[in-house]
Amino acid sequence: MLRTFIADFKVVFERDPAARNALEVLFCYPGLHALLLYRLAHGLWNLGLPFVPRFISHIARLITGIEIHPGATVGRGVFIDHGMGVVIGETAIVGDYSLIYQGVTLGGTGKETGKRHPTLGTQVVVGAGAKVLGNIQIGNNVRVGAGSVVLRDVPSDCTVVGVPGRVVHRSSSRPGPLEHGQLPDSEAVVIRTLVDRIETLEHQLAQLQKSSVAMQLLAKEEEHDEGDCCRLQDRAIEEFLDGCPQR
Repeated sequence: MLRTFIADFKVVFERDPAARNALEVLFCYPGLHALLLYRLAHGLWNLGLPFVPRFISHIARLITGIEIHPGATVGRGVFIDHGMGVVIGETAIVGDYSLIYQGVTLGGTGKETGKRHPTLGTQVVVGAGAKVLGNIQIGNNVRVGAGSVVLRDVPSDCTVVGVPGRVVHRSSSRPGPLEHGQLPDSEAVVIRTLVDRIETLEHQLAQLQKSSVAMQLLAKEEEHDEGDCCRLQDRAIEEFLDGCPQR
C-alpha cells in the first residue's frame, strides 16, 4: 500500500503543471485524498467488513466531492485532477497511470447484477464530463474526449469523441496525457462533407438546366401541370370545408 501511495503521489507532479511542492500536493489535492481514503475502504471491503467501507467512502465524498465505491478496483499511479463530481462504480476497474478529470462517471446502464461497470486499461485519459457506461472494455492508451458518452468497447491506442462515443483516430504511438484537448471534431467534418456534396449537386443541376433547352421546357410544363393539380386540390379542400356547392 505504501508503494501505491508513493506512485499516486509522484504522478501528480508528472500530470499537473500546477503542482509546485510536496506540501501543497499532500494537503490541497482532493484527488489524492480520495484515493487514499478509497484504498483504506477497499482493504476493509476485501475483508468483508460491513458498513465501515461504505461509510469511509461517504466521508471521502463529503470531503472531496469524489465518490469511489470501495468495491471498485483502482490501479496505482491514477491521477484524479480536480475531481469534483467524479463517480466510480462498484465493479469498475481503472488501470495503472490513468488520468481522470472532473465530472467523469464510470457507471452502469441499469439494474443488472454482476460486472456492470467499465474496465479501463492502463494510461487511459478520460476528459472532463465524460461518461463511460456499462460493462465495456476500454483499451490501453485510449483518450476519451470531454463530454463524450462511451457505450461500446474501445480498442487500444484510440481516441473517442461524441455522443455516443465514436473512434475518430487510431495510432500506435501513445499520445501525451494532456493532449486530450486536441481532438478532431467528427461532427463538423461530416457536416462540412454534406455541405460540399450539396454544393456539388446544385452546380451539376445548374449546368444541366443551362445546357438543355428541352429540359427547361419540360420543367415549365411540369410546373404548369403541378400548378393545375394544386389548384384542384385547393378547390377540393375548400369544398370540403364549406360544404357541397349549390347546383
